[in-house]
Amino acid sequence: MPTSQSGILAPVPDHARYLEFGLQPDADPAPALKALARIETDPGAVIGFGPGLVRKLGQAVDGLRPFPALSGPGCEVPSSQADLWCWIYGTDRGDITHQGRALTDVLSPAFRGDHLVDGFRYDTGLDLTGYEDGTENPQDDDAVDAAIVQGAGDGLDGASFVAVQQWVHDLDHFHSLDRDEQDNIIGRRLSDNEEFDDAPASAHVKRTAQESFEPEAFVVRRSMPWADASGEGLMFVAFGKSLDAFEAQMKRMAGQEDDIVDGLFRFSRPVTGSYFWCPPVSGGKLDLRALGL
Repeated sequence: MPTSQSGILAPVPDHARYLEFGLQPDADPAPALKALARIETDPGAVIGFGPGLVRKLGQAVDGLRPFPALSGPGCEVPSSQADLWCWIYGTDRGDITHQGRALTDVLSPAFRGDHLVDGFRYDTGLDLTGYEDGTENPQDDDAVDAAIVQGAGDGLDGASFVAVQQWVHDLDHFHSLDRDEQDNIIGRRLSDNEEFDDAPASAHVKRTAQESFEPEAFVVRRSMPWADASGEGLMFVAFGKSLDAFEAQMKRMAGQEDDIVDGLFRFSRPVTGSYFWCPPVSGGKLDLRALGL
């Protein structure tokens, strides 16, 4: 019986590595992907395929499309669509490094590594601003309903779609604001994580209130902070049974509905953006029938 890749619904891990790959010019991806499909799936990894790669294989996955570049009043949401994505996670950074190297070796005949970011769990699951991330995540059966494809047929049931963005924070600017102003950007009090009714319309929780969309726009977030010599921020990861819920939220955040831009853009900006299809697992291996493999 097909199942979803286990990391999609698992708790946010202690450490992670995000790898994005591009198909090398004139390369045939099929042999490398067939080799990938012969490997027992690692419970500490989630793998996704981009729309260009799926088209290169002569296939189509209903609902998979390139990440859209969006513009709003004073903000930009870029697209940097990659061909293949892997999220490797666990408790030991050394093990994660070796798992990433092994995956890269399998893919190397056809793919080049284009982007690598290491993430980590901060405290109980906080963003580097100190505010809790993913407070409104659906749980249990609701998470399955939000994130996992069901009733679509063989090779598709158990799959998921994922939106991945790297956000860069200006923490110096954020910390220059007084606490009330910080709370108003998020729409929750830092002291107790309580949402307050009189938050401004630009507050993040108001821009992304999942039940306020029509249809409701629930996603399962598995985001993690990152920090290196270039700066710090959040690796935003949102799984869904389609890409529609995330895209509706992102358009509203960018002010495309009403010219009200999410307060997050006051101190943070996305620098990447990709959509991927995460195939189901069957018999302990990736089920790539939908890709003709």
